[in-house]
Amino acid sequence: MYNYVLIPGAWLGGWVWSKVDPFLVRKGNSVFPITLTGMGDRIHLARPEIGMDTAIDDVLNVVKFNDLDDIVLVGHSFAGKVAAAVADRIPEKIRLTVYLDSFRPADTREPQGSFDPTEEFGPLPKGSFSVPFSEKVLESIGKDVTGENRKWMLDKSTPWPIRFALDPIVLSRSTSNSRVAYVFCTQTGDPVDEIIQGKWGKLLGPYRIMDTGHYPMVTKPGELAKHLLEFSEI
Repeated sequence: MYNYVLIPGAWLGGWVWSKVDPFLVRKGNSVFPITLTGMGDRIHLARPEIGMDTAIDDVLNVVKFNDLDDIVLVGHSFAGKVAAAVADRIPEKIRLTVYLDSFRPADTREPQGSFDPTEEFGPLPKGSFSVPFSEKVLESIGKDVTGENRKWMLDKSTPWPIRFALDPIVLSRSTSNSRVAYVFCTQTGDPVDEIIQGKWGKLLGPYRIMDTGHYPMVTKPGELAKHLLEFSEI
């Protein structure tokens, strides 16, 4: 079967995939949930200079030291940037890249993907180099995370090093030559109808729409896993 390499978005770690993993493993796949340096159980490694190069290396090293190929690479949220860059570096190992409610790369060799999260989430705490997670953030993009799931996320989420957002990526290959798929979530405020109509850039592969906020791996893990399994066979 396939090797699913799951890259979490802002504030998250490999822990956030724990509800999805069993569905993928049950079908005979191997799962490699990534925790990017400076977040999750690697928060003790956080430092101001951590940026996209570190995040990309985090994933490339998991691939290298586990001898992975036939990879279904999943990038959530800002980590669509990470997934796009990894797929660009090792295309021969990637079966499919899935953009999960995430950044989607343009077909350009120019720097792309830089954005300032303080415009949406407010200024950084004094002296900080990371964007904190909060009830307000969760309410704005994950209203459907409730009860024990909400408590779990608030307990486990860690500050997001801002350079993960500010640093652009530069791709060396055309994205039109890559096998990709997309999952869009309807409760995040993004114009999903316009996106699937191509008004925000051409979609280069199949897509699924989930009636969730930004964290379907938490709120609807079985449905998300079903889509990921389907994509791998397309």
